[in-house]
Amino acid sequence: MDRNARILASVDDLARRVRSAATESGRRYLLGVAGPPGAGKSTFAVELCSALNRPGEESAGVAPMDGFHRTTRDLADAGELDIKGHPRSFDIEGFTAKLHELRTAEPGVRVGWPIYDRGIHDPVPDGVVFDRQMIVVVEGNYLLLDEPGWRDGRRFLDECWYLTADIELIEQRLYERHLAGGKSSAVARSKIANNDLPNAALVARTVRSADLVLTPQRDRYLVRGVR
Repeated sequence: MDRNARILASVDDLARRVRSAATESGRRYLLGVAGPPGAGKSTFAVELCSALNRPGEESAGVAPMDGFHRTTRDLADAGELDIKGHPRSFDIEGFTAKLHELRTAEPGVRVGWPIYDRGIHDPVPDGVVFDRQMIVVVEGNYLLLDEPGWRDGRRFLDECWYLTADIELIEQRLYERHLAGGKSSAVARSKIANNDLPNAALVARTVRSADLVLTPQRDRYLVRGVR
């Protein structure tokens, strides 16, 4: 898509684009969805997969990057618990290895993928299992980060989109997320100011590496090319 082009697309429109690209590739297709924390990546990924999956056929599934958080114990032992959510708080080697496994596994071979449980605040192994799904939507903050380890993972993605959101909406969503996770109002606001928003600023600098940028417009998305 030309970098100057702008289109308004529904989730169904975007699903058709992905399905066409996946069919053309002739193998399992990995689509990345990047963006700042609180942008709505998880919700968008689920909606996109719902549009991709025809009745009685699960051809697409979501692989969240959050499953590769280092454990609370690991971060605490390293004195890094306060940076949870920062790129250093992820197991990037494990993430890259799983992307490679997804890319190379034959259809029908089971590939387990961890998920992050916000109830226990830790990853759970094999929370998602892929086998015959030929489209995988990988969603996470740092998919486009041009740093050692992260750029290795990017090469396994056929395409990577960037989902934007207004900073006020991001702050509100993060505040509600922290409260739901058991944090007090004061701790939640401190976490947002000192950790989440700096991470969001870091992610925002990666937008230039995206293939497409999606901006929510009510029930549609304004889509523009970058490259």
